[in-house]
Amino acid sequence: MSILLRDNCKYALLVPTSMGVRLTPVNGQPFHSSDTFKMTVTSAETNVASVSSYLGLPVKVLTAFVKGSPITRFIKDNLAGRHMDYEGPEITPDGPWGVRHQINMADSGYGSRGPRVNNDRAGEVGRLLRTEHFDLERIFGDEGVQIVHLSGLIGALSKETSKFTLKIAKTAKKYGTAISFDLNFRASFWKNREEELREIFTEIASLSDILVGNEEDFQLCLGLKGPEAGGKDLAAKIDGFKGMIASAKKTFPDTSVFATTLREVVSTNSHLWGAIMAEGNKFYIEQPREIGVLDRIGGGDGFVGGLLYGILRDWAPEKWVQFGWASGALATTLLTDYCQPADEEQIWSVWEGNARVKR
Repeated sequence: MSILLRDNCKYALLVPTSMGVRLTPVNGQPFHSSDTFKMTVTSAETNVASVSSYLGLPVKVLTAFVKGSPITRFIKDNLAGRHMDYEGPEITPDGPWGVRHQINMADSGYGSRGPRVNNDRAGEVGRLLRTEHFDLERIFGDEGVQIVHLSGLIGALSKETSKFTLKIAKTAKKYGTAISFDLNFRASFWKNREEELREIFTEIASLSDILVGNEEDFQLCLGLKGPEAGGKDLAAKIDGFKGMIASAKKTFPDTSVFATTLREVVSTNSHLWGAIMAEGNKFYIEQPREIGVLDRIGGGDGFVGGLLYGILRDWAPEKWVQFGWASGALATTLLTDYCQPADEEQIWSVWEGNARVKR
């Protein structure tokens, strides 16, 4: 295996993140016409980490909380229920006008009506995360971490979190922790910060062992030139990704793994779902297959979570992308944004297309 993992670590996986809550209308109804909602805890990075935590690997979350908030209690209880350790400052709010956890307002869509997502991030406590809040030497040096997973969301959330994310990457590299980086470009986060963020993202990418993102992510986050051939159909996306990776390898020769998902929406509840991964000089492709979708949010995070779990388990590379594909497909059958596998067998059954009852 080209990715060497540290031995004798307290944590298999660590994620820095900004936690929030999601409000989802019940019964697949639109948000604007609903009066009953389900509230769940959400963040892209903990969505990724859930595959490993539910399957028994030790996971740690670095985040910030609002002191005295009932939402903080809700989030902490949720993370504990997902078998995750957490650490982070409790920020005192300035009365009703102070910091809070973000609110994600998202209906799942249904049939021909697509999902709609609105994020209310005003006063988001996670934007205050900074290096000084954590003893990174203790976390990476004394406790030890096998893989740290970073996301472009926390990386671009604020000037403070950008510096924080880069410092984590540098500290991880110092102690031999493998680095996973999902580029996750968001235009609203990058507005008026393009030059600054491209420099930071490029430096993080240069330190990374695993890079995840589609063609647009690589072009907009890292300034890589896309392939001339392209298109919207899945075959063209596969060819386009291969061309992009050929370019990315020249810029980031020390990166071992590049990966992305492939998705074509037939309807809200039926997608063609695939994945492609490059490990070394070899490509591994999960050709798109139809999957049933209850709620699409978190499918991509589930893919990354399954991929990292396969690496942590020291499986052969072809199993990394298979398990990732199936973890993402499983996540789309759940009302949470994160995958909650009962065991490895459940995920492998998804990959095998075995939906028969298990008694």
